[in-house]
Order: sequence, then structure tokens, then C-alpha cells
Amino acid sequence: MKHKRNWAIGIILSATAAFIALQNVAAPTHETESPDSVVTITASIEPSPTVVDNSGGCGYMWAYHDDPELTAKVDEAIRGLDPTASANAQQFGEDCVYADGHSTFGAMETDFYVHLPIDDLTNNDLFGNWIAQVMTIITQIPREELPGNYGFVEFWFEKSDTEHLVVRVPIQKYLDEGQGKTGMELLQLFIETP
Repeated sequence: MKHKRNWAIGIILSATAAFIALQNVAAPTHETESPDSVVTITASIEPSPTVVDNSGGCGYMWAYHDDPELTAKVDEAIRGLDPTASANAQQFGEDCVYADGHSTFGAMETDFYVHLPIDDLTNNDLFGNWIAQVMTIITQIPREELPGNYGFVEFWFEKSDTEHLVVRVPIQKYLDEGQGKTGMELLQLFIETP
């Protein structure tokens, strides 16, 4: 229950901070609350490769867009580790929607979702080792292929539709604190306990 509450608080704080930042024409600040501490990350928005003509005015809306090219590349690499696994890439950012209905998208971060079918939800060493293998693949993607800032990799360890473990790994936190770690030691960096 705490996880859902913390997740909701994090989303509300992130949305509020982003709204205030947009009002002040500054880089957004995202605040997320973990069980141990509050972490503030200031993100600089890199320009989108798409030129946005704002002379006609537009309304900004949060948006997610699939990245089919990056998905194909990452999914192939993940299936190389385990043929039953799958992965996809998604960009989070803003759609600039014009009165005539067309829109342009500016990516703020790139996120990944990795699914692995499992038989045992208690094999923490397996989870940590899988995270290490996948993060090695993700962090080897050239930076210029990732629109916006580093986002996260969300791992789904799935025993069934109702029995699964979800672990979200912020890419920058992995780069700062997780490299070289495996097994339970790596898992403990990112798993939230109730």
C-alpha cells in the first residue's frame, strides 16, 4: 500500500513541479519520494530534433510515444539473453497541440520496459543478475540515440497475470551507484520494501 501511496505522491509532485517549471519557463524539477529519503532531480530539456513553429500558438500536453526503432533494437538484444523475454522503448515528453489538430512532440526522457517470465518470485539473485545484464545493454546504447534525458528501465518479473514483481531502475542512478553490482546487492538498490 505504501508503494502505491509513494508512487501517487511522486506523480503528483512531479506533475506539480513540472507545471510550475513550465510556468516559469525553466527546466522542470521532478521530486520522488522513496521510503528512506526525498530525492530531487533537476532535468534539463534537450531540444527535440523536430523544429516546433509556435507562432500559431499551441497547448502543451504530457505525452508518451512509442519508439519503434529503438524498441526493435533493444528487444532483439534482450531476446538474445532470454528468448522468452521482451522489451520496448517509450519516450515521455510533451505534445504541442495546435488549433487545427496537428501536433509536434518534444521528448524529455526515454524509458524502457522489460518483461521476463519466471517460475519463482523469491529468486532475488536471479532478479539482480538479470537487471545487471539488461542495464549493460541499455547503458551501451549511444547517448545520441536516446531522445531527452535518461529515464528508467522498468523490469517486470512475471509468474502469472496476477503474480509479478515490478522493479523500476532509474538509468542515471544505476550509472552512479549500480555498475559492478549483481544479485541481491543490485536488487536492493532499487526495490522498495513495504
